[in-house]
Amino acid sequence: MRKFNLKGTVIQRMKGIERETPKAPEDEKEQQNGNPEMSAGFTSGQGVLTYAWRTDVGRLRKNNQDAVILGNGLAGVADGMGGHKGGEIASAGLRDGLLRETKDAEPDVQTLEKAVQKVNTELWERQKNDASLSGMGTTLTVIWPKEKEMIIGQVGDSRAYLLRDGKLIQVTNDHSMVADMVRKGVLTEEQAACHPMRNYITRAVGTEAVIEVDLSVHDRKQGDRWLICSDGLHGTVFGEELIRLMSLENLEDAAEQMLQAALAGGGKDNISLILLHDDTEYTDPEEKETEEPETAASPDEEASDEEVNCP
Repeated sequence: MRKFNLKGTVIQRMKGIERETPKAPEDEKEQQNGNPEMSAGFTSGQGVLTYAWRTDVGRLRKNNQDAVILGNGLAGVADGMGGHKGGEIASAGLRDGLLRETKDAEPDVQTLEKAVQKVNTELWERQKNDASLSGMGTTLTVIWPKEKEMIIGQVGDSRAYLLRDGKLIQVTNDHSMVADMVRKGVLTEEQAACHPMRNYITRAVGTEAVIEVDLSVHDRKQGDRWLICSDGLHGTVFGEELIRLMSLENLEDAAEQMLQAALAGGGKDNISLILLHDDTEYTDPEEKETEEPETAASPDEEASDEEVNCP
């Protein structure tokens, strides 16, 4: 992983973080990471939520630097980066620290912000004191359900999607170089998908003393499907295929088929996902349809269904 500055008329002094390029293992036989039993621990106050999750090393990488976050009523994904072991340490450290800092806490935006900042400081200090971990960091996309709302925390380019009434919306912003260029109108979504700098992210937990966390709150509706995933999934499975898979009645089948689709698409990166189904009944007659907040993904509300074939 390396850091650099770009200078130009469009992007001034933008810091980027590049993930290491995957290398095929010497042994062609893939070694799957075991998925131990974990529980999100949703309470009755968080409504009626079911979920399924998967994490996999993929077809090219030798180790899984993703971490699935489940516990204390939280559901999230962390995608680590930074050398052979740095990424694993960063993502696992974020997972464990976040669960520690939210233990016995009620879902709250300020509590989540404080927890992420605390763990960010710990990871930053750890890499400063250990040269072998220099440059490590991790993305974070996490959902913390409240009674009638979803709190979402976002750093980096893992994503959260909402499937409601057949419409798929990316509800998080990617903190990446190409995403910034799309928002500025410099690139199209199709160009960004194949851009040589698509693996450069501009924000990650543990890379600075203080990190900016995007925090947003979204209304809930019975029948909603929420997907949290690393770029190993969303970089391969998208559009109509993603809608079809997210819509499958059985969550375990849906999660497994999404994983297999990502592997069939090349499995160039680690793949992690959590799929949530909201079966909470809402009786408030004044309840409004969820609208995309200002902080939600742009420029397109709906996920692109264009097929992208990168060389």
